[in-house]
Parts: sequence; structure tokens; C-alpha cells
Amino acid sequence: MKIINTKKLTKTFSKSEFDWRRLRFNKTDNIAVNKIDLEIEEGEFIGFLGPNGAGKTTFLKMLSGIIYPTSGEARVLGYDPFEKKYDFLRQIGLVMGQKNQLWWDLSASDSYDLLKEIYDLDEQTFRKNLSEMVGVLGMEKLLARRVRNMSLGERMKCEIVASLLHQPKVLFLDEPTIGLDVVSAQAIREFLKRVNVEKKCTIILTSHYMADVEALCKRVVIINKGKKIFDGELAQLMQKYAPEKRVQIILPTLSDREKFAHLKFDKKLWEGKGIISVPKNKLKNVVEEIFDQFPAENILISDPETEEVISKIFQES
Repeated sequence: MKIINTKKLTKTFSKSEFDWRRLRFNKTDNIAVNKIDLEIEEGEFIGFLGPNGAGKTTFLKMLSGIIYPTSGEARVLGYDPFEKKYDFLRQIGLVMGQKNQLWWDLSASDSYDLLKEIYDLDEQTFRKNLSEMVGVLGMEKLLARRVRNMSLGERMKCEIVASLLHQPKVLFLDEPTIGLDVVSAQAIREFLKRVNVEKKCTIILTSHYMADVEALCKRVVIINKGKKIFDGELAQLMQKYAPEKRVQIILPTLSDREKFAHLKFDKKLWEGKGIISVPKNKLKNVVEEIFDQFPAENILISDPETEEVISKIFQES
């Protein structure tokens, strides 16, 4: 079942500047989102990627009803988001890594009590959901602490719990792990994966951290300058834009480096390692020659990093 469906969804921001020489206003238009068509099925976990200024946050704000589109259509859970109907709003959640939804001077527990009343949750359901999430994320000691006194990682855990108290069917996540340490980011990833699988919550994630995308998202959508440039499985993306394997050879001795220099492949040296990019259809012949000259324990064959592939796509587009 399609949970989200957009057709030629567009948002243009206009800016006026006064020209003192001609004594008139000049109007310029910036197209933040440009005619995006997108269909998302129930239970999908989508990575929504793009460089800064690509239009990712603007797109999520239109789907959640925060801003109105310039043109095009959007349906989320069968509703027009821009009408902001109560039945629609109580079925979605939104977390923005750089903005607060909790009350800054209240404790997390007090904020949750307020959200309970806003969403009209019965006491038993509210306590059950809260207790389960607090236990999974290890937040027992945070509930009585004021939000302003929390670290960024602690606050993001509380923000995510707040967005899930009412058990939304759709969750929009805009940079939820920005600035977090490795342990906090990993805990949040595991929690979101569990919510997606167990609750069948449809999730759209924007992130600059490819570790988030690789761990959580089977499908990715890439936009650049407001336009959609890729929509498909992450594995398909890697196959299309990274048709080569990377062979790394540790070169501990001068003799090894001399042997590497004589190889007739496209190669480079970096921090004591020799790196060769090989088309997959030629890998067999290259590997045979390399294994003849270097110890097997010094050789690593891998795919290019996902982050490197994404950067390549942005540059080409």
C-alpha cells in the first residue's frame, strides 16, 4: 500500500532586493524542490540524500505540512498534508536534528506528559510505550533532567522518543544523528531499525552520515539542486556508479614498493598502501598477478566506500 505519493512537487522561494540605482525592487526565484515524483510503500525505510542546499529538508517539511508547495501534489496516508487535519498530524512524527520539539526548561518527563495530553493518549498506552522506549535506549536517568542540561546525544534520544510516543505510521527524520558520538549514533540506529521492523513504521531519513544509510536503508533517493537524480536500492546504486573493485596492498618494505611500481595497472600509493581500482570484469586477471607477487595477508579486496560513490554522483550531476 502506498503511504506517500507526490507528483511534480515543487517549492520556489522568492527574494526581493531593492536596487538603489534604478529605485526599484528586483525579484529572484530559488527553486528548492523541482517537480519531484515519489512513491513510498508502507514499512519502507528510505534514505533521502543530497548535498547541503539540495532541498531535502524543504521536501520533508512539505510532506509534514509545515510549508505549502508552490505547485504539484502530495498525499501522505491519504491526506493532503497542507490541510493539517488532526487525524493526519497524530499519525506522523518529525525529528529535526537542529531544532527542538521538547520544552527547553522542562524535564523530559514533563515534556512527555504534555505530549500525552496533546495527542490524547490513554494512560496505559502512554506508560507502556514510554517505558519500552526508555528501556531500549537506556534513558532511565534522563527523564528527570531538564532538556537544557542534556548533551546533544541525550537530547536526540529524548527527541526521538517524543516523536514516537503516539505510535505514528510515518516518521520523518532530518539529520537525527548530527554531531553525535559513535555510541549514541549506534544506539539510535538500532532503535530506529527495531521501530521500522516491529511497528511497520514508514521512515524517511536524511543524513550526511553514510553509516546511517548503510545500516538502515535498503532504498535511497538522491536529489541535487532540487531535482531527483536517483531512486532505487542502495545495492543498485553501488553497482551502477561503482562498477569497479578496490584492491589494497600493504607495502611494508622497499622491495614491495618497487614491485608495486612495476605493475601495469592504474594505481596510486597512499599511507604505505598501494591502491588499484579494477573493473569487476577484469578482477580475476589482476588478482592472479598480485597474489603471485605479494603475500595474501597483505591484500584486501573491497567495494568503494558508499560516501565516495555518493560524492561522485553529486559532482557528475
